[in-house]
Amino acid sequence: MSNKKNDRRTEILQALAAMLESSPGARITTAALAKQVGVSEAALYRHFPSKAKMFEGLIEFIEESLFSRIHRIVQDEDDVTTRVQLIMTLALGFAEQNPGMCRLLTGDALAGETERLRLRIAQLFDRIETQLKQVLREADLKQSLKPAMGVAPCANFLMAMIEGKVRQYVRTEYKVKPLEHWQDQWQAIGSHLMVSY
Repeated sequence: MSNKKNDRRTEILQALAAMLESSPGARITTAALAKQVGVSEAALYRHFPSKAKMFEGLIEFIEESLFSRIHRIVQDEDDVTTRVQLIMTLALGFAEQNPGMCRLLTGDALAGETERLRLRIAQLFDRIETQLKQVLREADLKQSLKPAMGVAPCANFLMAMIEGKVRQYVRTEYKVKPLEHWQDQWQAIGSHLMVSY
């Protein structure tokens, strides 16, 4: 029984993500979502007490997807520059594969929704930036390297790249992909990111 309930919850979240992707700029109503899933609005509310909880379900999916993989990158990779590259490529690749989620990440789909959701997205980006800072700090201990512009400015610059590419993806209605030109861009950034001392 609970498996069936979980399947329906997943189906609702997938439909919500698909609607976010297919209707750039549009506000998603529970009536339209219920129609997309093929259930009544009352049935939606049996699985999620509010639309905010549905959005939270998608944000949890983003968090789990990104942070479980970031953890693996940090565990498996010793070289600092490679770690940073892999974390950034992961974030940009996730965005590219999940266009609807990008509307959450930019806050575009959260206009008129509860403040708690915007705070949760802000915390998600803060967590990625904190992870980058940690990786950059460890360069000192592990490789006698330091970021060319200091830990905080460097992590902030890298986050601005991620956020800018995600926002551009949404603004162009998914035409300019986050990984477009990324290899060339990373070669220029990566080669000047760290300095030895």
